[in-house]
Amino acid sequence: MTAPLEGVLVVSVEQAIAAPFASRQLADLGARVLKIERPGSGDFARDYDTAVAGTSAFFVWANRGKDSFVLDLKDDDDRAMFDQLIAGADVFIQNLAPGAAERAGLLPHQVRERHPSIIACGISGYGLGGPRTHDKAYDLAIQAEAGAITLTGSPDEPSKVGFSVADIASGMYALSSILAALFRRLQTGEGATIELSMLECLAEWTAAPTYSAVNRGVTPARAGHRHAMISPYGVYPLADGRDILIAVQNQTEWRALCTDVFMQPGLADDERFATNQARIGNIEEFEPVLRAALASAPAEEMLARLTAARIAYSSVNDPITLWNHEQLRARDRFVDTTLPTGGTKTYKPPFNIDDAGAAKPVVPALGEHDPELVEELLRRSR
Repeated sequence: MTAPLEGVLVVSVEQAIAAPFASRQLADLGARVLKIERPGSGDFARDYDTAVAGTSAFFVWANRGKDSFVLDLKDDDDRAMFDQLIAGADVFIQNLAPGAAERAGLLPHQVRERHPSIIACGISGYGLGGPRTHDKAYDLAIQAEAGAITLTGSPDEPSKVGFSVADIASGMYALSSILAALFRRLQTGEGATIELSMLECLAEWTAAPTYSAVNRGVTPARAGHRHAMISPYGVYPLADGRDILIAVQNQTEWRALCTDVFMQPGLADDERFATNQARIGNIEEFEPVLRAALASAPAEEMLARLTAARIAYSSVNDPITLWNHEQLRARDRFVDTTLPTGGTKTYKPPFNIDDAGAAKPVVPALGEHDPELVEELLRRSR
């Protein structure tokens, strides 16, 4: 079978993470992605670090499977070449600052005016229109604006999310929007104008606590190691000091935890803790009881009881432990990947579509592209 997006041609003027992350998913699904980079240093994410065999970890993560083409969009000849490339593409993506994109004629609606059948996607921090349109925005700034920092951390100190959650949210909405638009075009021949705001994408991801806060008039308290609205659902120590996360989502699981794991059937009906709402309302009284119960048997015995009772639990892994996770290893979730500076292993794409072919495991050097891809784009534009 062919890759789902085989034959789809993508041109992307992208930098940092949000747009590159979206176009990398398209490449993983079989699209040919031509990444347009400026002369000299190219995408500034190339220079974030040299952690992966001399190449930036962020660049490796967001740019596998693409071709890199160097163009100066302020040069007349390069701009003419670029316009031809877009004319031959199925999808165009950009995450330039709105003002710069508008001056260059690269906002999605501007591109559609010239190429009605193309799917044109733009990602910006705050979206077009409104007082913040032209403000510079990066992942951490949007985490702050969208409430993610206020909702994360301990009761005493807020914290950012430990990965690029705003970039990922907008990148994945770009992916899903583009896929939906490709499906519609297959049915109707219509192109699409897609204009995404990182703020709006992450606001959607923080919607549940926002709805709760707006309707109750109270901002949810940061809960640190535990869930703010469900208990028990958090990180607690076993008898040997090892931390695990346990999660109880319903009354059946709560009764099994008390009866079959903690061997305290009476706890299930204790009015202070009998319901999730009661446990949250009495959390400072409940958590010492929970901790004592988890430490009441040797760690391995407690884990065996949790497993037998079908109570969800997990290890609290750091990134290195995750990389060596027995489940990822057993399922062979790694692929040898070629870098401009050597080689490494990266994760296989998680799409897992049967017989869809493998992702192209190459991270391009600046200006490293397949001439046949460029020629195909130019040929389609004629």
